[in-house]
Amino acid sequence: MQEKLAILREGGIVSATGKAMTDPAFPQRCILVVDDEPLVCDAVKMMLEFDGHEVVTAESGKKALALLEHKQFDLVITDFEMPGMKGDELAAAIKTRAPAQPVVMITAYAELLQASRNPLTGVDHVISKPFLLENLRAAITKVAPPRPKGGAGGN
Repeated sequence: MQEKLAILREGGIVSATGKAMTDPAFPQRCILVVDDEPLVCDAVKMMLEFDGHEVVTAESGKKALALLEHKQFDLVITDFEMPGMKGDELAAAIKTRAPAQPVVMITAYAELLQASRNPLTGVDHVISKPFLLENLRAAITKVAPPRPKGGAGGN
């Protein structure tokens, strides 16, 4: 079921089902979204911000790597088909620098890529286009567990 209605109440956004989008069971994260198509990038950003995540965008793998040099992200979400550096190349470069960095790939080629004999190096989860907010939520929960409270770290 898609959520079609959200109500702003004290303490956060509440969905039509009454479940708070800022619920501690679904903690907010800092997410880097990489896609060469501005409309897709903006749509993913809006979906993630709906759940209260902090979202930074990059239109290329090169810009994403530059951002990763200066800021820590809980998750990177990247498109596969991009000029200059494809999403799997970006994921491999990220894992070389930060092996524990979770990376999710969004692609129209998910079934083809998963069926190929060449694994997607550095990709922790693949989401097939078209996708829903629920697909993003499931991927985030799977690959980017919440940081322990009271621990050292941060951005």
